[in-house]
Amino acid sequence: MKINYINNKAMMLRTMKSIFMVFALVLMVQSCEDRLDLQPEDARLTAEAAFEDPAAYKQFLAKIYAGISLSGQEGPAGSPDLQGLDEGFSNYLRLYWKMQELTTDEALIAWNDGTIQDLHGQVWTSGNEFIRTMYSRLMYQVALCNEFLRQTTNSKLDSRGVSSELQAEIQTFRAEARFMRALTYWHAMDLFANPPFVTEDDPIGAFLPPQIQRADLFDFIESELLDIEANMAAPRANEYGRADRAAAWMLLSKLYLNAEVYTGTSRYADVITYTNNIIGAGYMIPDIPYFHSFLADNNSNGAQEEVIFTIPFDGQRTQAFGGMTFLTHAPVGGSMDPVDFGINGGWFGIRTTPTFVEQFPDEENSADGRELLFTDGQNKDIADVSNFNDGFAVAKYRNVDVNGNPGSDTTGDHTDIDFPMFRLADAYLMYAEAVLRGGGGSTSTAVDYINELRERAYGNTSGNILEADLNLDFIIDERSRELYWEAHRRTDLIRFGQFTSNGVWQWKGGVQQGTTTPAYRDVMPIPATDLGINTNLEQNTGY
Repeated sequence: MKINYINNKAMMLRTMKSIFMVFALVLMVQSCEDRLDLQPEDARLTAEAAFEDPAAYKQFLAKIYAGISLSGQEGPAGSPDLQGLDEGFSNYLRLYWKMQELTTDEALIAWNDGTIQDLHGQVWTSGNEFIRTMYSRLMYQVALCNEFLRQTTNSKLDSRGVSSELQAEIQTFRAEARFMRALTYWHAMDLFANPPFVTEDDPIGAFLPPQIQRADLFDFIESELLDIEANMAAPRANEYGRADRAAAWMLLSKLYLNAEVYTGTSRYADVITYTNNIIGAGYMIPDIPYFHSFLADNNSNGAQEEVIFTIPFDGQRTQAFGGMTFLTHAPVGGSMDPVDFGINGGWFGIRTTPTFVEQFPDEENSADGRELLFTDGQNKDIADVSNFNDGFAVAKYRNVDVNGNPGSDTTGDHTDIDFPMFRLADAYLMYAEAVLRGGGGSTSTAVDYINELRERAYGNTSGNILEADLNLDFIIDERSRELYWEAHRRTDLIRFGQFTSNGVWQWKGGVQQGTTTPAYRDVMPIPATDLGINTNLEQNTGY
């Protein structure tokens, strides 16, 4: 249950300061990021002292999972993992969402903090602090996973006298830590192509990590996921919020779907294989309205039946100004009533572009229930990025339950909405795309999956499609309609060749009407700060 996971995470936050040197070593081990900008902020105790309590192993694993939702040891701010950018800004999920959404037609932001506008404009440089901090957050997360694996070898466990029962449980923990490292390295490969590469077998201390090439990192991630598969919990059998075998299958599916981008060789038949595994594992599209999947009770209102891997949030126990706090407050402004969103006020930040709006048949009164747009007082066109009223607002995430009751944080700051990183709808859409791209499978089955999603969206069969309607243009638009603001769009547009040198939306390229941008921006730059220190690194082409 969610409450057990959240309680474990809360306990972890109270005790994690004793989980030792990993924080002292993290940035130095992983990436020679500018130590004046980013420094670990935790107590330095020994590993042996930290693991005197057998519960420390699960607490450390909880810290790895919390690396995506939280930004430090106290929350919502104080004792941050990284210095150099406001703790709310430096949250993993908030940064990753910005990389995947603000750079696309699905989102732009009114704020003018530092170089944030360069993301939607696609005019970023290797000095962009948001890109740099995303890179550092990824390397920090990898370091956590590596240190957990170093501290849980059979020899280490035997030397500490760990019971055979706990050692058996720790084998599953290790598989999950390897999954989380694979997930992080996938994000790093997708964003930066050729990042620094370190595993638990590399030395600790002053160490310049080698740079791995994208195709080689692809092979590493694939081999890790295949190797841990048998040690992961069966699908739907793990504690809520923890990864299971289906999460590994989902990540393999995402890896294979984008293999042609990453390696130059397509793997669409493998997409069919692993999405079939997921679809046959007991997940379902629940018979509830689409918007229920993004409410405060989405862990219990039926939406959880679809979710394959979630990032849990709790308004009282996982407080952070990133994550779902950001994704609920930042889209609210103008004449939107914060009470309707279960929060104490809007941040007048994120909206969407006309390009996204026009994907719905009747953009202001669509029969498609996925069209969660707020138009009252909003202009569809964006003349002024800094004016919240320019651009339709998106009302997808709301911190209320199905009855309209607000979340558990009575201050209205922090939310109970869990972030659905992987869900069945995505597996359906990946299957359909792989069929169209020659991976095998069945076109009629793909249409059935698409229509199952559209029947939820429309509430009936009026939005159903025929086999003749199913093509790649439909798929890229349907993925946006179904998965918008769930951190998929940049990767999707790159796979379809529409992110940079093709595809235009307002304020892309830094001009109101939008323009194309150079293809090298399909990959983010290695931050200049790291290049200046780590002589093993070469900058990505174009930067």
